[in-house]
Amino acid sequence: MPRRSSEPSRRARNSTGHGRQRSNTSASARRANGRRIVIRPQHVLNFPGTDTNVLDNAETVYISSLALLKMLRHGRAGVPMEVMGLMLGEFVDDYTVRVVDVFAMPQSGTGVSVEAVDPVFQTKMMDMLRQTGRPETVVGWYHSHPGFGCWLSSVDINTQQSFEQLTPRAVAVVVDPIQSVKGKVVIDAFRLINPQTLMLGQEPRQTTSNVGHLNKPSIQALIHGLNRHYYSIGIGYRKSALEEGMLMNLHKTVWTEALTMPDFATEGTKNQASLEKLVSLAEGYEKRVREEGELTKDQLRTRYVGKVDPKKHIEQVGQDLIEDNIVAVSRQMIDKEASVPSHYEGGGKGAGGVSVENAMSILNKRQANGGHSHGNKMEVDGDAEEDL
Repeated sequence: MPRRSSEPSRRARNSTGHGRQRSNTSASARRANGRRIVIRPQHVLNFPGTDTNVLDNAETVYISSLALLKMLRHGRAGVPMEVMGLMLGEFVDDYTVRVVDVFAMPQSGTGVSVEAVDPVFQTKMMDMLRQTGRPETVVGWYHSHPGFGCWLSSVDINTQQSFEQLTPRAVAVVVDPIQSVKGKVVIDAFRLINPQTLMLGQEPRQTTSNVGHLNKPSIQALIHGLNRHYYSIGIGYRKSALEEGMLMNLHKTVWTEALTMPDFATEGTKNQASLEKLVSLAEGYEKRVREEGELTKDQLRTRYVGKVDPKKHIEQVGQDLIEDNIVAVSRQMIDKEASVPSHYEGGGKGAGGVSVENAMSILNKRQANGGHSHGNKMEVDGDAEEDL
């Protein structure tokens, strides 16, 4: 049998080997030239490969005592309408927003919303504040929700969007002057959530610490878009020793308040109401005395269960009426003595004073003599003459 030549197969192997070598060479060349494309998860999710500047959960808004008092007074003065204003302060770092002062803004408010800020008024107000030593910038705005909690309406969200276009970290503070009581202020701070982060399923803020805490949200706030359109920011209050002392003395009672005389019309109306109440209680007590003589013991046991005892109330109302009138008369006497000194009331020489008639005659004589006595000693006490 003729032997089969192996040259073609060798050529085929050589050609295949050279082809593999060329393909390997070209692949390595592509890797060497940096043309190799590697698909990473960050590119698929449209994330950058580096760390991003995401806001933190530990961010806190520190409101000064002056700013808080101004917001509460402004909100209480506007009840039942909403009021709004701007907050002045600074962004200290990524975790701290400091509010030092606020000022009111003119707006047309309704029961549920306030309209946007007047830029002309804001510019003029900022210029005047700089002249008085307030160089801080606007860090956000505040408005009131009288009686219906802290949350942002659709109009409030649009207003906050306009603020965040100028300052991305702008804060919207909502205060409720009706639900706020002494020792507990109903207040909250909000910032909008970027809709793109929600579409990608990301958290609007990152958590890097356990500093601070958030108040439990109300159902009403959750219904109006909390944690869907906007999120809440923690609020803190920093007071210096001087501010704390000023606040402690703000409503401190002094001994002179006991001498303050109330309005006479108010006191008269109060006394008249007390007397009318005494008359009705006396009639009720007289009726009860008659019934005690007519009814049996079994009937009397259940007759007055749950009813007002007129005898006890007569004693209490009468005692209060007597004490109030004694205090009122004492205040009137003290006020009379303090406003009209005794040596002008005709106390005589024995009382160390001079009468009003004598004082008028002395003045007339001095005017007639041109202000001089011409060496004639007037018969008045030395103290009275010094006073004159």
